[in-house]
Amino acid sequence: MLGKTAGGLYWMSRYLERSENAARLVEAGQRIALTRSADEDEWHSILQTAASYAGYIEKYGEEVNRDAAVDWMLRDPDNPSSVLSVVSHARQNARMVRTAITREVWEAVNQAWMTLKSALARRVPERDLPAVLSLVRQRSAFVRGAMHGTMLRNDAYDFARIGTFIERADSTARILDVKYYVLLPSALAVGSSLDNVQWESILRSVSAEGAYRMTYGQDVRPREIAHFLIFDTRMPRSLAFCAGKLVDNLAYLEKDYGETHRSHGLGGELCACTSGSNVDQVVETGLHEFIQDFLARASALGAQIESDYRFHE
Repeated sequence: MLGKTAGGLYWMSRYLERSENAARLVEAGQRIALTRSADEDEWHSILQTAASYAGYIEKYGEEVNRDAAVDWMLRDPDNPSSVLSVVSHARQNARMVRTAITREVWEAVNQAWMTLKSALARRVPERDLPAVLSLVRQRSAFVRGAMHGTMLRNDAYDFARIGTFIERADSTARILDVKYYVLLPSALAVGSSLDNVQWESILRSVSAEGAYRMTYGQDVRPREIAHFLIFDTRMPRSLAFCAGKLVDNLAYLEKDYGETHRSHGLGGELCACTSGSNVDQVVETGLHEFIQDFLARASALGAQIESDYRFHE
């Protein structure tokens, strides 16, 4: 496969996943703010976590407010990571690789763009925000369903899956960082009885509330939530699950192409982060430090994949 095609599949999937993850971060900010008396700090941390704070203050100044932050993350054309921006990029990449995807996948991507362009044509009122965030998640899920149900399990599928899980791992780690920055700034507080409601909002933001209760029961315990979202390989948005899928799909490419690249080793190292320790060790060394290390490794892996498979050639 041409590197440009591989890159188009990879970034199509990354951008679609990013749109959903941006919606999840906004939802996390909404839920956390509802349980606190003021929400400026929450939205400041959401923008920091989404890596879009610098662009926000350049446009709006230092003061952060809910309405401007939500608009920035959902529809502002000056924000390259806004939902509207990344869905547009996903569509452009899908168009570039039309011959490598099925008609159903293209139609799902194109419909996602048209639907969200209409839904985000104007600033979203607070009363409509839950429905719009649900629509963003739904459209991303439709593309995944079309891909899972219609695409041949070949290198095209593998590059698309790698893009999805690189982005998803990054998002789950960043959502956990929202918890760190806003709610429990001291690693010593993790596992205490503080702010259980906010921890539950983190579970909801990654659609893990039901799965958590099925596994651990009705009581919300921060240490078990951290374990669930980092180490549980059954949870499809956990760091361990995403890292494992990255290793699997890189291995399929290694088998198909008969080549081993540096990215395969980096994938194994990322996977080892979530299999060679446990939540007690993470708490002891610091949740924030663990997350930052994971994010740096995931970023390095993504860059190495682009280099190894010559996305820009």
